[in-house]
Amino acid sequence: MRSAFDHARRVMAIAMFYIEKLPALTAAAAFLAAAPLAAQDGQPAGGPPQGAQGGAVPTGGPPPGVQQEGWTVTVGAAPFYTPAWQGSDEMALSIFPDVRINYDDKLFASVPEGIGWNAINADGWKAGPVARVRFGRDEDNGGSPFQVTGGSKALIGMGDIDASIEAGGFVEKSFGSKRQWEIGARVVRGFGGYEGTVADFSLNHRLRYGGTIASFGPRLSLASAGFMRPYFGIDAVQSLNTGLEQYNPGGGILSYGVGGTIVRPLGRRSAITVISSIERLESEAGSSPLVRERGQRMQYSIGVAYGFRFGL
Repeated sequence: MRSAFDHARRVMAIAMFYIEKLPALTAAAAFLAAAPLAAQDGQPAGGPPQGAQGGAVPTGGPPPGVQQEGWTVTVGAAPFYTPAWQGSDEMALSIFPDVRINYDDKLFASVPEGIGWNAINADGWKAGPVARVRFGRDEDNGGSPFQVTGGSKALIGMGDIDASIEAGGFVEKSFGSKRQWEIGARVVRGFGGYEGTVADFSLNHRLRYGGTIASFGPRLSLASAGFMRPYFGIDAVQSLNTGLEQYNPGGGILSYGVGGTIVRPLGRRSAITVISSIERLESEAGSSPLVRERGQRMQYSIGVAYGFRFGL
């Protein structure tokens, strides 16, 4: 256990390094993010909902343990059943495309994880810059652009929230006799729909049953007031339109919970992944009249993803 605490302190130290370097990382990562945005003619990029509404969740792709060499591409799809909006008590079904491009174990670009670089990749450590796009929020149904059914009318009068570019850094450390434990942190700054900072922390334990690999553990997300206010705050106009009392949240704990994945390889080039999470909105987010009167603190999600990998 002491070893785990030592690794946690080192992860936090590296995370703080990336926070301090955030302005420089942001410029580089935002530039990298521009390409997929332009290619979609203004449609926001993004991917399946994140495990704790922050850290990216794994989807279908190359089976764990298969060494990637050179350029590889993974294509697939991922249906997810999630709350219509963060804090909602109504559910929606979305089918997300899953396209991933990797170069060895150095560069990665995908719909759910964004664009990143493993600048450090040795002795169980991975760390580097990352950028992605977070979906905004639609007051008409709360859903993502890939929503196919369900939704919510609880946001009518709140107005839309535009998509945001998120840029920052991440750090992960695998440890244990078989590196069956992994602790990670990701800190990003948002630009666009929200102007603030979000930090996601996770601890995972990996188990193997034959060819099937299961991973699960706790999650924690923190957010600044710049994130909380667009998503959970209520200004004078919104209060007039909705009848909800005005609310001006500060920063703090966004959510905590548990997430897990089960990966079943279907050969060396494809896999099916089941992803689920349970979280509770805390602090300023959970106290919002929007959540208290039109939603709920407890949030549940489940999804299934299939991916097929091929080389270039």
